[in-house]
Amino acid sequence: MTRRVVYSMMVSLDGFVEDADGGIGWSEPDEELHRYFNDQEAHIDAHLYGRRLYRLMADHWPTADEDPSAADYEIAYARTWKSVPKIVFSRTLESVDWNSRLVREELAEEVARLKSLPGKDMDLGGPGLAASFMRLGLIDEYQLFVHPVVLGSGKPYFPPGGDRQELRLLGTRTFGSGVVLLRYRPELSAAA
Repeated sequence: MTRRVVYSMMVSLDGFVEDADGGIGWSEPDEELHRYFNDQEAHIDAHLYGRRLYRLMADHWPTADEDPSAADYEIAYARTWKSVPKIVFSRTLESVDWNSRLVREELAEEVARLKSLPGKDMDLGGPGLAASFMRLGLIDEYQLFVHPVVLGSGKPYFPPGGDRQELRLLGTRTFGSGVVLLRYRPELSAAA
């Protein structure tokens, strides 16, 4: 079975992953959603990040398991996050840490190489990097965790001005907080 790239992010009801000021506090997961994310880590063996999301994650998760006030599910996620390999696509970062590897060029070639290797799915995060993956047809599944909030503006989950893409619904799940997971597969992807 070919490894898949799954673009998964929290999103507002009006389609934004960040508010107008770049904030994401509105999308903080509750315990149920966090435990779901922890369970999903068993189905991936690589995180694919752009510079901004990598920095955001690396600023928090490497030491989150040392916080005495952290919940058990946050500690579990921090430990898993550190153990899962991360591929960071950036032309501006000088170095990366925490079980990460930096890729500067040849995005399509690197993803093709990663997909050809044995393993589990790869989790793609960050709308900037995802826009490049979309243009190249490299995304096998979209996962939108839609929060019951309207932001009005911000950074969109889907890049503006992109090509039309038909999607097929794979499934939904509603969480107690009102967050709804929507899973879609591109109709013309290799996974089709």
